[in-house]
Amino acid sequence: MADQQPPPSTFAERVRARTTALRRVVARRPVPWIAGGLAAVLVLGSGGAVAIAAATTPGAPAPTRTTAAASTPTPSRSAASTPASTPTPTGRAVPAQVQGPEALRTCSIASQASAAGLGSFEGAVLDAKTGEVLYSHDGERAAQTGSVMKTLTTATALAVLGGDHRIPTTVTKESGGAIALVGHGDATLSAGGATVYPGAPTLAQLAQQVKAKLGSTPVTTIVTDDTYWNDADAWDPTWPVSERTIGYQPEVTALMVDGDRANPGAATSPRSTDPVGRAGALFRTALANAGVAGAANAQIVKRATTSTDTIASVSSQPVSTLIGQMIPNSDNTLAEMLARISSKESGADGSAASLTGVYQAALKSYGVDPSGIVIKDGSGESAANAVSPLFVARLMVQVQAGAKGLGTLAQVLPVSGVSGTLASRFTGANAVARGKVHAKTGWIDSANTLGGYIDAADGSRLTFAFYAIGSSRAAALPALDAVTAATYSCGAELTDS
Repeated sequence: MADQQPPPSTFAERVRARTTALRRVVARRPVPWIAGGLAAVLVLGSGGAVAIAAATTPGAPAPTRTTAAASTPTPSRSAASTPASTPTPTGRAVPAQVQGPEALRTCSIASQASAAGLGSFEGAVLDAKTGEVLYSHDGERAAQTGSVMKTLTTATALAVLGGDHRIPTTVTKESGGAIALVGHGDATLSAGGATVYPGAPTLAQLAQQVKAKLGSTPVTTIVTDDTYWNDADAWDPTWPVSERTIGYQPEVTALMVDGDRANPGAATSPRSTDPVGRAGALFRTALANAGVAGAANAQIVKRATTSTDTIASVSSQPVSTLIGQMIPNSDNTLAEMLARISSKESGADGSAASLTGVYQAALKSYGVDPSGIVIKDGSGESAANAVSPLFVARLMVQVQAGAKGLGTLAQVLPVSGVSGTLASRFTGANAVARGKVHAKTGWIDSANTLGGYIDAADGSRLTFAFYAIGSSRAAALPALDAVTAATYSCGAELTDS
């Protein structure tokens, strides 16, 4: 925090000096000076009260600074000012005098934080260097996160899997002309044409390896095995079906191709109700194209493989690369896969029900307290997720510092007005913070969110999370940008008063 020391000639010092002088005069000639001395002190006291009143938080949009010790109002970013006893837009009166470290922080975002577009607002801001909470408005209240959840998913995957981990897809040889395509959660496995996951492994690579192993031996059956985790909870009941039909979210199965997109080259593309069946059909085509005997007419059967005889294998790109493909564009598919794989690799069963415990154990390793968080999915699609803004802001202290590999996340967060899902944000008056906010966006029907870190105007670094719950997206986005831009302008002088 940027501590500000009061100037040598403060109001309090002048009062003490003049009072001392009056006492000396009264001691020499007590009677004539009593009334005059008291009047002078009262006038000075009134001036101080006026100064304090003039310096309190105004209701204008720009963040405002208050200086309790000044004898005249400190110039603020708004010409408007309100008396000290007048409530702020959040309904709390600004105190005339603040004691301790808070007195050194004088910039308020109360006006922006009370904007109607924020709906039911929750927010928290921390000093990234000290971890001190500079601002909290219901910041400890756990709530739906939207896609800000993907920052927790990333941190969990980095803690459990590590950035170098690669996800395999294998083919095993069974008896009687059967081979099995076995998934382990790599949704980037591609049919080989256009893909939203550049550098992904392909079915053609697997098919060519199968041809090399089998030679002229025909294939009669293609088994599709997605039993790495149980697919009974492939679709969360709290997810709108439109997320699948429009194309934001597939059913979460351990075997799929191109994220189960109808158009593999489009990030948003309708998904099917049978990702495993689609993967089997595409693999059969790849085998036929590779010249595998009998493949074109092979029967496709969904079940667990009965063999450990691996005849072909490909691997995804490293988890660090997948995170770089997930975060900027908020890819739900990769988030769900990383969540389930983290569960399996941590020793749990890969179910959605296991995620709360898996995340809590992983996130605790970063020195934050995850008790009380509720994790329903890896993407943040569920409104039943519950994580407080204060927790996100505390995790972001570790992210911006690059602690324990979290630099992988810090480097790919969208940047205000520059990249990812923030490329078109922070316009107009909020453009002051363009290029300075590194944060993950969140959007579900019932909430819009933002969480990350800010390189503030005064050179300080802040971490934050802001939730706009219950308001429309059209109203929430500019309101979130405004309160974030105001936080940028305040920097380490941000006050909770």
